[in-house]
Amino acid sequence: MTAVAASWHELASALRPRAQAFIDGAFVPAASGATYADASPRDGRAIADVARCGAEDVERAVAAGRAAFEAGDWSQAAPRERRALLLRLAGLMEERLDELALLESVDVGKPIGDALRVDVPNAAACLRWYAEAVDKLYGEVAPTGRDALALVEREPLGVIGAVVPWNYPLIITAWKLAPALATGNSVVLKPAEQSPLSALALAELAAEAGLPDGVLNVVPGFGPEAGEPLGRHPGVDKIAFTGSVEVGRRFQVYAGESNGKQVSLELGGKSPQIVLADAPDLDAAASAIAWGIFYNAGQTCHAGSRLVVERPIREELVARVVAAAAELEPADPLDPSATVGAVIGEAPLERVLEHVAHAREQGAVLACGGARADPVPGGSYMAPTVLDAVPPHAALVHEEVFGPVLAVQEAADAEDAVRLANATEYGLAAAVWTREVATAGRVARQLRAGTVWVNTYDAGDVSTPFGGMKASGHGRDRSLHALEHCTQLKTTWIALT
Repeated sequence: MTAVAASWHELASALRPRAQAFIDGAFVPAASGATYADASPRDGRAIADVARCGAEDVERAVAAGRAAFEAGDWSQAAPRERRALLLRLAGLMEERLDELALLESVDVGKPIGDALRVDVPNAAACLRWYAEAVDKLYGEVAPTGRDALALVEREPLGVIGAVVPWNYPLIITAWKLAPALATGNSVVLKPAEQSPLSALALAELAAEAGLPDGVLNVVPGFGPEAGEPLGRHPGVDKIAFTGSVEVGRRFQVYAGESNGKQVSLELGGKSPQIVLADAPDLDAAASAIAWGIFYNAGQTCHAGSRLVVERPIREELVARVVAAAAELEPADPLDPSATVGAVIGEAPLERVLEHVAHAREQGAVLACGGARADPVPGGSYMAPTVLDAVPPHAALVHEEVFGPVLAVQEAADAEDAVRLANATEYGLAAAVWTREVATAGRVARQLRAGTVWVNTYDAGDVSTPFGGMKASGHGRDRSLHALEHCTQLKTTWIALT
């Protein structure tokens, strides 16, 4: 163990994170007094006893958010004032980089290097981007006759419930919070029960930055106990959810059975990478395919979990992907040299292993991996896995695995590749590798996905929208379009006669 790695282990051992709910500007226990043990998938050890919030806590949080919204200190503040505060919050996140990164790494088992270089900086950058954008948005003047003036403005919705997953807790929290807060809303944030720590730390930093009490509330807990009451609450004006298809559809039901609130959903994916025989660089493609599925232990909603490759290059490309996979074996997340960390827990790991076993029973050929790894005793780790010759009917082609497992399918030509790629209920992302611009454009237009990459994978920026088609949801995170989902249009008609 290097000296640097040893220091991260020492810091992790000394962690005493915030673990109570954050409601109306204060850390408070759950109304019931209940807690649950938040364990690290790195080694299975408990990190903290976290407040287990329920309906009463959600009621208090929504009431605090509504009171803050009606008071107007935030909702009616000038955009430049909200801009200044959000920039302060982003600055505090950057000042506490090590602390936030350590929380992310320990809580969900991701490599400390990724948390330091990717998760925390991207979350802070997201807050900065929306802070800088919000005082540069203009309303409209409708083209009426000379006898009237019609103003069209965007106003905040009110109280937004944000429900975020555990795979990128801080980044996805920022995607929800930044546009919602920038436009003047109050937010009740429900982090995943597996990853509450960075959300609570962020709430503390928001208070330090000067965010008025009640504007941001955090209610950790389990879905049926805290998520459902938030989804059903009549005082919530919108739910912004990222997670599974099953739970996302429940939030649509909760909305319909309560107050008909808006619901935006970013759900699962089964994203294909199409590699045609004329791909310009098979080494580059193999590296991108391996990183696209094995990064974050495959626990990415738009992970490139399917490889659809044209027949003449299938064997060569699969061999190169297997070679690239060998460089992405899981390691101790607290080792700065680690590139891949843990799966989120034992039960999810067992489900991934079951998917692999079932695919082999259905005729898939194991090219590499397929078993547990053990870089840290007590942790939950899996070797990067490639399954070749996966038949079109196999569950591995159609079901989201959410683990480091790549399914390889052979295509006869570009048309067949598009058919195979679109043969799924999901539509979050896709890629095509070809040297022909015309082919790339044609295939990209035929793919039913919210994002299509050409000769790359997982490239992006906060300035571009992110979201899906079909079962992968609707609505968009990132870009100026996210502001549309946090506001509502208001027309003011002024008679001039």
